[in-house]
Formats: sequence, C-alpha cells, structure tokens
Amino acid sequence: MKLKIIAGIGLLLVILIVSCQSEEQLEFDRYYSAGSIVYQSRCQNCHGAKGEGLQALMPPLTDSAFLKANRALLSCSVKYGLNGKVSISKKIFEGQMPPNDLAPIEIANVLTYVTNSFGNKMGTITSQQVEIDLRKCR
Repeated sequence: MKLKIIAGIGLLLVILIVSCQSEEQLEFDRYYSAGSIVYQSRCQNCHGAKGEGLQALMPPLTDSAFLKANRALLSCSVKYGLNGKVSISKKIFEGQMPPNDLAPIEIANVLTYVTNSFGNKMGTITSQQVEIDLRKCR
C-alpha cells in the first residue's frame, strides 16, 4: 500500500514538473525538434551530424560568434544559398551553398536547431523573424 502511494506521489510530481513548462519553452521545443528533422534531411550531409563541417570544403556550424554576428543574414543564406568566401573561426571557406526551397517556418525550425546545437545557445528564431529577415535579403 505504501509503495502505491509513493509511486502515485512520484507520478504526480513528474506530471506537475512537465506541465509547468512555460509557453516559451514549449515553443522552443517545437521549433527545435522540427528543426532537427529539417537539418538531418537538408543540411547534415554537408555540415555533418555534429555541425563539424567537411574539412576545408564545408564550414562548421559550431562558431557561436559567427552565428551571432550574422544572425539577421542566416535566413537569407539558408533560403538563397551562399557564394564566395566565408571566414569562420579564422578559416576561409570558399564555395557554394545551394539555395533551399524551404518555407519560413522550416527555415525558423532549422535555424533554431542549429543556433542551439553544437555548443550554440541563441534561443528561438521564429517564423515571423525569418519573414522579416527574408524581406531584407539581396
């Protein structure tokens, strides 16, 4: 009987902890988990499972300073691709990243994932922010 009571209290505590997540945390979790799927299908082949890049060919996604400094340009880079030289962690990468035909919500998802994985911690990038950034491209 005591074991059932203890198990019931433990279950109740777990339910309370899970249900106490803020709306912001729940939104972040939705963007992040969806972004993981987009990353695996669209980005991982070039940038690596751990965002490590591919030697001198593909830049890593582990440089928080680069991502923070270029946050407003990330949406444009994902949507329209990149050409030319990029300096990341004092290393030059030159080549082409192809454009991606992704909707703003998919771009927001993958950017939230990338900017909060591989040692990065930059919070949620919403689809509204992506739409604003995309209007400023080119």
